Formats: sequence, structure tokens, C-alpha cells
Amino acid sequence: MSAGNEIVIYVKDTGVGIARENLDNIFEKFYQVDGTSTRMFGGNGLGLSIAKHIVDQHKGKLWVESESGKGSTFYINIPY
Repeated sequence: MSAGNEIVIYVKDTGVGIARENLDNIFEKFYQVDGTSTRMFGGNGLGLSIAKHIVDQHKGKLWVESESGKGSTFYINIPY
């Protein structure tokens, strides 16, 4: 989608969502909502941090809107 002089991309899911108290941290390096050793999902907590860095380098914005139990929508806004 294009809005003026920017491109907006969004990805929406209907998964478990992200609790409000975790939203400020999910783009930090190594942050995992469930940091326990018995967590259901793997990973090392770098994916969203790397994505944000790439978007920042293009002078864009990356953010998420989410609600527990209702899924998440991730937005990328990049000027052109």
C-alpha cells in the first residue's frame, strides 16, 4: 500500500497476540515474551530487533498493534 511519499506494509495474524506490558520490549535484542527454558516457541530474540534496525536504516518506522488472544498486526512504513 502506498500513502503519499511512503510505502506501508503490514502483516496481520490471528495468533495468541502480545500482552500490552510486553509491547514496549519486543524490538529489543534478545527479548522474548516467554523467556523460560520450556517455552513453546524457539528462537533467540533477534528477529524483530534486526527487522527494526533494517527499517530504521531506511528512515522508516516499524511498530505493532496487538491484543492478547486476538492476534497482532506489524506495520512497516518506509519513505520513498
